[in-house]
Amino acid sequence: MSKYILKRILQAIPLLLIISLIVFFLIQLAPYDVIDSLITPNMSEEMIELLRGRYGLDQPFIIRYFNWLQNALRGDFGNSLTTGVPISQELGIRIPNTIRLVVPAYLTALILAITFGMIAGANKNKFLDKIIDGFCSFSIATPTFWVAMLLIYFFGLRLNWFPILGMYTVGQTQDFADYLRHFILPFTTLTLAFFPSLTRYIRMSTIKQVDEDYVLIQKSFHATKWEIFSRHISRNILIPIVTQIGLALPMLVTGAVITESIFSWQGVGPYLMHAARTMDYPVIMALMLLSASLVILGNLLSDVLYFLVDPRIKKEISSQ
Repeated sequence: MSKYILKRILQAIPLLLIISLIVFFLIQLAPYDVIDSLITPNMSEEMIELLRGRYGLDQPFIIRYFNWLQNALRGDFGNSLTTGVPISQELGIRIPNTIRLVVPAYLTALILAITFGMIAGANKNKFLDKIIDGFCSFSIATPTFWVAMLLIYFFGLRLNWFPILGMYTVGQTQDFADYLRHFILPFTTLTLAFFPSLTRYIRMSTIKQVDEDYVLIQKSFHATKWEIFSRHISRNILIPIVTQIGLALPMLVTGAVITESIFSWQGVGPYLMHAARTMDYPVIMALMLLSASLVILGNLLSDVLYFLVDPRIKKEISSQ
C-alpha cells in the first residue's frame, strides 16, 4: 500500500505543475490586471509603469511563472498585490475558519443523508421515498444564495434570533455563545446545500444493494428488514460513501465561497472573491494550487479508504 501511495504522489507532481501553468496562463489572458484596480485618474504613465515594475508585471509571462514557481516550492506564495499582507499568513487564519464551518456542516449533512437515503431506498416508490426524493429534487434546484437570503430574512431580520454577519460581535471574540449564534445560519445553509445530493447518492446505492442476491437469500431465511439493513446493506453502502468523503476534501477550501461571502464569514471564500475582483493573481494562484492539491489528495484518500473497507481492492493494489 505504501508503494501505491508513493506512486500516486509522484504522479501528482507533474499534474500540479501543469495545472499551475494553465491557471497562470489564463490569468494573463484577462483584459485587465491588479494595476487597473490601483490606477487613479491623476496617475501618469510613468507612475503606472513604476507600479507594474514594482509588482513584476513588466516581465515576460514565462519569467513571472518561474519566479512564482521557485518561491512556491519554498512555501512562499508571496504577498497580496492589493493589501501587501503575506498570503501564507492570511491562509493560516482563514483556512481554519473555513474548516470550522464546512466540516461540521458536511458531517451533519452526511449523517442525515445516510439516515434518510437508506429510508428512501428501503421504501422505493412508496410515500416516504417520494417525499424524501421530492425534497432533494427541490433543494438541488434551489440556489444556495437564495436559501441563505431566506434564512437571513426570517431568522435574522424578522425574528432577530441570530446575527447575520461576521463570526463574532465586536468586542466578544472570546465568547463561544456569541460565536455559536453567528455560526447557526451559515451552518444551516451549508448543511442544506450538502444534504440533497448526498441523500440521492446514498438512496441509489441502497436501491442497488436491495436488488442484490444476498438480500434475497436473507429474506428466504426470514430475516427482518431491520436485520438486513443493519447487518448487511449498511456495510455495503459504506464503500460508495467513502468516495464522497474523499471527494469532499477540496471543499475545505472552495466549498463555502458563496455562503462565507454572504455571511461575511472570515474564511477562504471572501478572500478568493476579493482576489478574483482585483485580479490579485498571487492569491488566486495560491488558492487554485491548494484546491488542486486537495482534489488529488482527496482521490488518494478515497483509494486508501477503499483499501480499508473492501478486501477486493487489496488484491488489485497488490497486483499493480
